[in-house]
Amino acid sequence: MHGSLRIFLAELIAARQTTLASGWPTGSDELCAESGKNVFAQNQRPETPNSPKAARWILQRFICRQPSYFRASSPTRGLDGGDHAARSHSADRHGAPQRKSAMLDVPKHASPVPGLSEQEAEARLKADGPNELARTGRRTPFRIVVEVLREPMLALLLGGGVLYLLLGSPEEALILLGFALFSIIITVIQEGRTERVLEALRDLTSPRALVIRDGERKRVAGREVVRGDLVVLAEGDRVPADARLIDASDLQTDESLLTGESVPVRKAVGAASASARPGGDDLPQVFSGSLVVRGHGIAEVTATGPRSEIGRIGQSLSALETEPPRLRAQMRRLVTLCAIFGGVVSLAAVVLYGTLRGGWLDALLAGIAIGMSMLPEELPVVLTVFMAMGAWRISKARVLTRRAAAIETLGSATVLCTDKTGTLTQNRMTVAEMCLPDGTAFRPPDGALPAEFALLAETGRLASAPQPFDPMEKAFHAVAQGLPSPALDLVRIYGLRPGLLAMTNIWRSDTKSIVAAKGAPEAIAALCHLDPTAAAELTARTEALAAKGMRVLAVARAALDGQAWPETQDGFAFSLLGLVGLADPLRPGVTEAVSECRTAGIRVIMITGDYPTTAAAIARQAGLDAETIVSGEMLAAMDDETLAQTVRTATVFARIMPEQKLRIVAALKADGEVVAMTGDGVNDASSLKAAHIGIAMGGRGTDVAREASSLVLLDDDFGAIVAAVRLGRRVFDNLRKSMGFIVAIHVPIAGLALLPLVSGLPILLWPMHIAFLEMVIDPVCTLVFEAETEEEGIMLRPPRDPAAPLFSAALIGWSLLQGTVVLALSAGIYLLALDRGMPEAEVRSLAFFALVLGIIGLIFVNRSFSASIVTAFQRRNAALRWVMLSVTAMLSVTLLLPFAQRMFRFGPLHLDDIALTVAAGLATILVLELLKPHWRKRLMT
Repeated sequence: MHGSLRIFLAELIAARQTTLASGWPTGSDELCAESGKNVFAQNQRPETPNSPKAARWILQRFICRQPSYFRASSPTRGLDGGDHAARSHSADRHGAPQRKSAMLDVPKHASPVPGLSEQEAEARLKADGPNELARTGRRTPFRIVVEVLREPMLALLLGGGVLYLLLGSPEEALILLGFALFSIIITVIQEGRTERVLEALRDLTSPRALVIRDGERKRVAGREVVRGDLVVLAEGDRVPADARLIDASDLQTDESLLTGESVPVRKAVGAASASARPGGDDLPQVFSGSLVVRGHGIAEVTATGPRSEIGRIGQSLSALETEPPRLRAQMRRLVTLCAIFGGVVSLAAVVLYGTLRGGWLDALLAGIAIGMSMLPEELPVVLTVFMAMGAWRISKARVLTRRAAAIETLGSATVLCTDKTGTLTQNRMTVAEMCLPDGTAFRPPDGALPAEFALLAETGRLASAPQPFDPMEKAFHAVAQGLPSPALDLVRIYGLRPGLLAMTNIWRSDTKSIVAAKGAPEAIAALCHLDPTAAAELTARTEALAAKGMRVLAVARAALDGQAWPETQDGFAFSLLGLVGLADPLRPGVTEAVSECRTAGIRVIMITGDYPTTAAAIARQAGLDAETIVSGEMLAAMDDETLAQTVRTATVFARIMPEQKLRIVAALKADGEVVAMTGDGVNDASSLKAAHIGIAMGGRGTDVAREASSLVLLDDDFGAIVAAVRLGRRVFDNLRKSMGFIVAIHVPIAGLALLPLVSGLPILLWPMHIAFLEMVIDPVCTLVFEAETEEEGIMLRPPRDPAAPLFSAALIGWSLLQGTVVLALSAGIYLLALDRGMPEAEVRSLAFFALVLGIIGLIFVNRSFSASIVTAFQRRNAALRWVMLSVTAMLSVTLLLPFAQRMFRFGPLHLDDIALTVAAGLATILVLELLKPHWRKRLMT
């Protein structure tokens, strides 16, 4: 605050000295930014500048013109408080010239207009509604919970927990019910995503606004802006609603959130068009959510809330349905079928046992055991845990998972639709190339600035605002960083005007005056009065830089003798210093990431709102095919069938509007592609949500884009997408191994439960034994297989077919074969022991021990589809070690401790019995390893 006050006082003193020396400055009849009153009108200004009344007039003028000195913090400035006003600044870290103080000739503004009355504004607010997105159809958390409880898969989890409670196994019941509660919480969080998207849109579309009502300027909440309001805009302001300019001075806005175009667009007063869309220069419309980066103006609001451009995006977003998870649908069908089949078999077993043996209570227990053995309640648990662990692993690659279903889809992504601005590029302008009049060129990224380019760089900085908002002017400051900063005062600014797209700053020191100009090459050529030959050479060099996707500006310099300033920039004798090409640079690692996507069979498509030339240049730098570019105008003329043909081959789409992005995504999905879409702006939100996998930029992205996405790149690193795809493929591979293992082990469990019933032999497995086996199965599936490393060549194979079922015919066949081998060995030991006359309790313990070791053998067999058992043993898996130790400890307890033997109805085992069971486990591994090569190719596809 003290520093700001010192600056204010310095300016006040300098203004007083200026008025005493040269009289009143021009342009002094301005509007007070806060009150809207013409306190500086000529009839109120003192006639003589050296009177006490004049000093009070200057003080009043500065307080009104510099309100930021007298407020704690203000994100916006009034109409006359923009950076076009020369204020004192010290040399900044970019090397901006050190300025003392000066009065500035500011362009004269239009007379105040009354705007709406408060009564009329209130009536329109009631009629049209607030300037925000409608809150219709909002889902409460309770409503979401009710919807989640209707899921059959969750009902199965809850039913399994209740069944364990009835069986007297509270531990298992609590585990299953805990998983059910976890599933509810996760689902509620994910289903609430749409509400947060709309809330983010509401925040973005409702900034504070300075409006004119009843002839007075007042600040109102953005949601209270109504159609017909007059909104005052200045640098740093967020436009509160769609509006038409009625007064503007050198106004430029950043519309990249809506268009994806990285360069601010120039605005001009003119007749409004009903079909005008964001993007393009010299339009009279400004759009809600865009940012004023230069100049000031007054605009009449034409659309608010859902009727604005950003509001229409919000409406389309709320109407979109998120792509349903395919794995969950498959899992639901499989679990339902298994539950029905298991229920029928259990009922038949109860009837069969009770009819043949007469013990109906034992029949009921046997039926429950069979039902538990055939009920694959592990499947939903495993899927939930795999998705949660997959999200954790992907987060280690700096990728946040917002929707777990995206993890299962990553491995099958066939097309990656990427935005340009902020995704492939850094969303910041830099000086990419400098060119002197003799044709000598220099690229700043290649090294230090040569001495012959110092004057061009310094003049470009002097032709920019001292503390710029404009990204291109920031680039001029950056390239001149480190150059000497003489003590200069900014004394006059000539802004852009429709007939001359150039701006000029006049700087003065004690010994000299410098006139620095920059602008469109043709405008600078006219100011420099180039001869036809020199103008043609300048045009050729400009076109060469523009062909590289650069925004090209020319820079000129002149000297000023005396104190007189010409009325326009044409009055200076400018000399051309050269051309400066500015570009939004490619992100590091993008080229390598695109190449790896291509290797993995993923086609990369660029969809941008920027111009075709710029899009083609960035596409070539990224390694994309830019031979054919489809513009938004071309796409608008296509019917759906033509578009479907086009998206099969086109790689670059330019000047695309948000609804056209949505059409492209829909066409790709209709063609059977699995679409991943990246983006960072509001204009990307709809397509992010519509795609199978929406990927938002976390650092530079908007809240709207992040909330609409499935994944968020926390470091905005495009290369992290490849890492996420790799992890997604690994998660899916390991999920298939786990599911195959579950199917395989249920074969011997169900077989050993059914065998005594159909053969009249002693019952082998009771509910307690099934519960024990479940304690082995669950951690093995969820921990051991999830922790397995990726298969060799995982990124060299094409994406998996999204229509392919999780349980392919090959996987089911391989699982049944594994289960049959374990069943044959375990049943053989069971029958052999009975034939030798061993006691029933010892037979049960022997067969059970053989079954558990067979299951352990299946763990090692299923650790890899592509590698042998030797390779599998060499792979590090800490979870496997802990599971093996736990299983060994539990088996030891059940076989050695008397109370456990009684509970499990086990008898003692001798060394030869244990050797037999170990041999059975090793035989399982040997037989299946010999058979695996014949199944490997089918399992890997």
